[in-house]
Amino acid sequence: MTGLKVAAIHARFGRHEVLRGVDLAVAPGETLVLFGPSGAGKTVLLRAIAGLEPGALGQVVIDGQDVSARGPEARNIGMAFQNFALYPHMSARDNIASPLVARGLQADEIAARVAEIAKLLRIGHVLSHPPRALSNGQKQRTALARALVGRPRVLLLDDPLRNVDAKLRYEMRLELPRLLRESQAATLYVTQDYREAMALGDRVAVLRAGRIEQCDASETVYDRPATAAVARLFGDPPVNLLACRPVADPAGLRAEAAGFRLVLDASAEAAGQECLLGLRPETLSLAAAGPDAARLEVIATTPLHERLVVLLRAGDGTEIVASLLGAAPPPGAQVAVAADAAAALLFDAASGARIPARRVMAGKAA
Repeated sequence: MTGLKVAAIHARFGRHEVLRGVDLAVAPGETLVLFGPSGAGKTVLLRAIAGLEPGALGQVVIDGQDVSARGPEARNIGMAFQNFALYPHMSARDNIASPLVARGLQADEIAARVAEIAKLLRIGHVLSHPPRALSNGQKQRTALARALVGRPRVLLLDDPLRNVDAKLRYEMRLELPRLLRESQAATLYVTQDYREAMALGDRVAVLRAGRIEQCDASETVYDRPATAAVARLFGDPPVNLLACRPVADPAGLRAEAAGFRLVLDASAEAAGQECLLGLRPETLSLAAAGPDAARLEVIATTPLHERLVVLLRAGDGTEIVASLLGAAPPPGAQVAVAADAAAALLFDAASGARIPARRVMAGKAA
């Protein structure tokens, strides 16, 4: 496979093993988002791929060539960092041109490439400015231009939108997918923002405790997380995880927790096991009282975008978060809340692994 492939990447700082055998593959023109909490090892993995982490072990293959023993300058990799890392004594133009100068390209070709990428990123009017005279958005675009100008086969982006304002971050989430596709580089993009991961990634790899816990299309990671830990990382408000012990039912498994009674299309092997029932807040809704709806007390409400986040309490003291449309029920009110059984998740309590559906539909496990 052309593009980027890494196999069995390990990295250790003293006794702490940061990366524990990471395998990944990214195709040309594909953006794979590397997502995970702080300290998961995301930046260390990028540095290992770039040849900047001397203690890292494992194999790095670019366009079919094993570059594991090559220095950073011989790997044809472009990088952009969250702190921009621009040379303060150089103009924006010279910052962008620096990889081309290092490769010994002719001045006219350097000028043409810099002008081309500056036009693409709409920073042609600030090329003569030093970094101190640039806004954060202009610094970010300059850093991206420097990473792209060499037409690298692999592009490593380390949380490049983290230090820009919310408006620019939103705009770049719209613009970046097109820029990255046009570059035809195999792109590995690091972020701690699950919305950014879902907006930018053709696929999302969840790195946790030094290992890839799941690598799938973004909607698959959200709708069918491999583990309860992955489910917790995606969503705002986060998923409700309720202890339950499901029992066999002719239609699947019946799970009861915090007043909810749901029949799930889940493997019968989980019957009688300690499990976690995952209910995402947006899959809960106010309903007419009934045997399957939970009777909950409203504790507090707060608006979030076009929805209302409601903190609820079950009779056993369990707290539930719902994300609702419509008018806010007042604190202290008793309300009936229904859960969408088709969207519910079930995890093994001991291992955290998601319990799959009984059926296989269209070639995919539900």
